[in-house]
Amino acid sequence: MIKLKNDMKGCGLMEYTVKQVRKLIGDNYDVVSSKTLNNSGISRSDIQKLVSKDILVKESHGNYILKDNIPDEYKTVQNRSDKLVYSHTTALFLNGMSDRVPHTLDIAVPQGNNISRIKKDYQNLRFHYCKKELWDLGIIDLKTPEGYTVKAYNPERCICDLIREKDSVDLQVYTQALKEYFSKNCNPSKIIKYAREFNIEEKVRSYMEVLCD
Repeated sequence: MIKLKNDMKGCGLMEYTVKQVRKLIGDNYDVVSSKTLNNSGISRSDIQKLVSKDILVKESHGNYILKDNIPDEYKTVQNRSDKLVYSHTTALFLNGMSDRVPHTLDIAVPQGNNISRIKKDYQNLRFHYCKKELWDLGIIDLKTPEGYTVKAYNPERCICDLIREKDSVDLQVYTQALKEYFSKNCNPSKIIKYAREFNIEEKVRSYMEVLCD
C-alpha cells in the first residue's frame, strides 16, 4: 500500500494512504465534498495540505477531485442534486438523436428549486424550469460518452420540449431530431400521451402526418 509522501510527516496525514483517499473519491463518483472528507477524519487543514501536494484539486465550491483524474462532466454536475435532469439538446445527444456534442448542458429542474450555488459553480449550464407535476415525466437512465449513468429525458419528452420551445432551438438540431424520431423511432401512442400533457397534441399530430413512414 502506497503511503503519502514522506515530506508530509508531522502534518497529520501519515495515517491516510493514497489508496484510501482515492477510494473515498471513487465512492462519490470522482468528486467529494469537504464535508464528506471531514466526516472521514480529514480536517480542513489536511485538505489544504493534500491540495498543496497536488493530490487534490478544487473542482467547485466545497468539492474536490484527484489531480490526476478528470471526472465525467455529466455525472459530476448531476451529482450536485437529484433534481437535475438532462433535457433538450443535451438529452438529444445522450439519446443518439443529435450528433452535435453540447458545449452548454441543458438541464431541467422543478420550479421553486434553489440552484443558485450550482449556477455559480458552473458557467456552461442552461436551466429549464418545469412544473413539478411534469418534471419527472419521461426520465430514463442513459450512458454518457465516458460510460457513466445519468438521468435524462426520453425521446418523446425531448420532442415535446423541442416543439414547445422551437424558437430557442437551433434549426439544424431541431430538424434532425424531429426527422430522426418521427421517421425512424416514433411511438405514436406514447408521443401523443406526452403531447396531451403539454397541450401540443395538434402540433405533434401534424408532424406525424408529414414525417412518419
